[in-house]
Amino acid sequence: MRAAVFNEPGSITVAERPDPVIKEPTDAIVRVVLSCVCGSDLWYYRGESPFAPGPIGHEFIGVVEDVGSEVRNIAKGDFVISPFAFSDGTCPHCRHGITSACSAGGFFPSNGDGGQGEAVRVPLADGTLVAVPGSGHSDETMASLLTLSDVLATGHHAAVCAGVKPGSVVAVVGDGAVGLSGVLATARLGAERVIALSRNPVRQQLASEFGATEIVEARGEEATAAVKELTDGVGADAVLECVGTAQAMQTAISIARPGSMVGYVGVPHGVELPIGDMFFRNVGVRGGSAPVRAYIPELLPDVLEERINPGRVFDHATDLDGVAEAYEAMDERRAIKSLLRIGTV
Repeated sequence: MRAAVFNEPGSITVAERPDPVIKEPTDAIVRVVLSCVCGSDLWYYRGESPFAPGPIGHEFIGVVEDVGSEVRNIAKGDFVISPFAFSDGTCPHCRHGITSACSAGGFFPSNGDGGQGEAVRVPLADGTLVAVPGSGHSDETMASLLTLSDVLATGHHAAVCAGVKPGSVVAVVGDGAVGLSGVLATARLGAERVIALSRNPVRQQLASEFGATEIVEARGEEATAAVKELTDGVGADAVLECVGTAQAMQTAISIARPGSMVGYVGVPHGVELPIGDMFFRNVGVRGGSAPVRAYIPELLPDVLEERINPGRVFDHATDLDGVAEAYEAMDERRAIKSLLRIGTV
């Protein structure tokens, strides 16, 4: 099969790789229909996080081609969503709702196949894969279904961890695909005001269409002052940190009102928490790797019934041969998120 391969920072190519096969009786083989590039992939692409040469990618939807002898809930021919982490659904951590910390699980591509390829071996298929009801879904719906593998559920996780409630005032730090998904998730949860921090006009527009009521273009101390002014000096009831840099976390904590929570889902790079400030203002941080599998059942109906359209974060689309450009476009911020059309249903 053909798949995207990470060679070294700045180099993503397409190569021939062995077709995946069933190795464990709990495995499934999924033929990929749609995949995409994640903002976290850019940390590897830029050389800011280590990554071994080989397959890359962890967001995909597709059709089940084969299942192991112990798979009961997923069948050949099912159209499925795969979270970026595989999990058994039965361990204490899964039962506690944190499927991304499954004691028997792991993250793609640690299974040996990346999500940006023609097929993937999915371990623990019963606990991992979610079959999508219906057929003949539109291209728009298909793109939105793909967001359930990571980006929408990650934005939702930030909102849940921040304690977003109906009627609350929420600030979202970050205007990438996760930040924009966080805006959508926050509006979906009933926030009265959503303040999006963004300096990009295109992303500002999408944030507004996703539910942002106000836009702050400033960064750093100016951003803090702007949010404080918008909230009469109080700060936001809940803050989503969707970047992972030191400045983003510092801003998020500084604009959170006393007694509130910052929900963080940006992969941390160089982040040091201002514990003293947090202590005296009673501001907390909660978040991490999103337990996507736990959220899909709640989010899937809203996508299928078109109450939300998170697939709009994809503003660059190509096939597998265009994967290098897909990375470049995101790295250069010419694209919010790149979609990869790999197969057909």
